[in-house]
Amino acid sequence: MERTTGNAMKEIPGNSVFQPRGFNPHNRVKILYVSYVVATLDITWMFVLMSISPYLANKLDFDTLWFGYLQTTVAVLQLLGGPIFGRVADIFGAQAALSLSCVASIVSFLLLANADTPAMLFMQKLPSFFMHGLPGSQMVVADLTEPEHRANALSKIGVCFSVGMIAGSTLGGHLIAQYGVTITSYVAAVGSTISLLLVILFIPKNTKVQAPSTSINREDSHRKKSIFSLTEITRLLKFPGVPGIFLIKIISGFPSVLFQVMFQIIAVKFFKLEPTQTGYLLAYFGIVQMVVQGFVIGRVTARYSDHSLVLLSTGVAALVGLAQAFMQNIFHFCLIVFPMIFSLGLFNTTMDSMLTNTVPSSDTGKT
Repeated sequence: MERTTGNAMKEIPGNSVFQPRGFNPHNRVKILYVSYVVATLDITWMFVLMSISPYLANKLDFDTLWFGYLQTTVAVLQLLGGPIFGRVADIFGAQAALSLSCVASIVSFLLLANADTPAMLFMQKLPSFFMHGLPGSQMVVADLTEPEHRANALSKIGVCFSVGMIAGSTLGGHLIAQYGVTITSYVAAVGSTISLLLVILFIPKNTKVQAPSTSINREDSHRKKSIFSLTEITRLLKFPGVPGIFLIKIISGFPSVLFQVMFQIIAVKFFKLEPTQTGYLLAYFGIVQMVVQGFVIGRVTARYSDHSLVLLSTGVAALVGLAQAFMQNIFHFCLIVFPMIFSLGLFNTTMDSMLTNTVPSSDTGKT
């Protein structure tokens, strides 16, 4: 027997996805698969970009300090753009938000192809404000899955991340070595265009469960239509448990973000790796992550509580940070990758699941 809520949503017994009105099971599954493909492509082109940036910066005589400024610029732009992207998704729907992300990626790669000065390299990072393809795909998956199955469904995004990391880093390294930065950037722009076409053709305008219409909803409609509404952006912090989850995510995620920002410098300056070698190292990351996400994370999240998983992931991450301080060569680093990928994958999957389970389904874009 099917259970309905407000005549706007159906839950199909035996399935792990919600069914917003107008969706049939076949379309729903197709949307999920396309979301995974879009996430994979987004990560692929992101790692192509990561393969380009350090060597182009080195060509333009960037030292470690200025490369750090460049990466910090990206981090700040994405931090500021994340809530705005979420508002776009909530107001205009998943298709519009993911399309915006794909267009921003295309513009970024076209600028990169013509970046021949430090100023142009910084300008190329400006579209990062709207480049949130992976969170957009996570939003679609969260919209179409039941809370009890959401962590497992989101962990498949981690597998997509692994595939994209392997493909993007390997492809980027070989393209740069064979054809240079310009051709590699144009190839990535074409790839982002393919992602845009997939989003337009297969992702519906809205994937969220619509709540029944009430007088309160009608009174709030004008307020919710404002993309830059600070009240709407910060409203999620008023839900019980959300401030604590955000605080844990920010504090615990800072070391990993710092390492990811500086990894390219570590590869070039500390390990003295060439573009192709860096690509192989990142591909190794992807293989490890695919194994961990595909065979470990899903089983662990199904067996233990979110609280226990957060404690476990942060504990392992602390040990990984200590080990990194003592590593001396690339072999040591490759050994550290296993627990590092496990802690990051477990932490991100658990925190995403906790956030999407804490807020209403209509607000998953902003989380």
